[in-house]
Amino acid sequence: MCSVIGALIKNPKKEHFDMIRKVFLESRIRGLHATGMSILLNDKILTFKEPVPANKFIHLDDLEEMVNEDGNLYLIGHCRYSTSDLEFNQPIYNETCSVVHNGVITQELYEDWELLHGYTCEGKNDTELLLRSLANYSPLEHWKQSSMSVCELHIDKKLRVYRNGKRPLYLTNIQNGSIITSTRDISSRANIGIATEIPMNTYLTIDSDLSIVENVISSSAIDLQNYNGV
Repeated sequence: MCSVIGALIKNPKKEHFDMIRKVFLESRIRGLHATGMSILLNDKILTFKEPVPANKFIHLDDLEEMVNEDGNLYLIGHCRYSTSDLEFNQPIYNETCSVVHNGVITQELYEDWELLHGYTCEGKNDTELLLRSLANYSPLEHWKQSSMSVCELHIDKKLRVYRNGKRPLYLTNIQNGSIITSTRDISSRANIGIATEIPMNTYLTIDSDLSIVENVISSSAIDLQNYNGV
């Protein structure tokens, strides 16, 4: 169990930075072992991560310095619950995209990933498989057997978020932006507004103008977050 966070806010002010800090602090209940974030700043993706809970993550004090040159804040974050070690924390990133993920892409041994999936990974976090496959595949279709809720930050000033039926993910729209949380309770406790669940197997892409494009992927899978046994 981990927490993913996303935010795209136009011309943020003090109250918006305070919102983001509260979201991180309320998200830490889902992951106390490590905290990380990626931002878009001057045409580069910058990533910070530490093996500490969110209340000790020093980079939350610097949000005001993380506004992009166009005046917007582009951010994804992660609070990790570790079942093994504190290496290879999220976000996982390259020069054009950064990803935070809650769930399991594969339970296969790290040593077998290249043979089974064709990707040479630098770390042992299976989220790297997700990142490396983005150029060629639709994650929701390619990793059908996985569990996932995901926030992607792209160098072209877009935030893409999605989940399948095995993990939760919520969107809260504020007056000048959108904030992503893993649960409705996180949004409520952080007092940022009313969160709505992101439909399963649906990509939501938020751009710098705050327009949201919805792309539904057909699937017959059960939404286990809302399954009532019928």
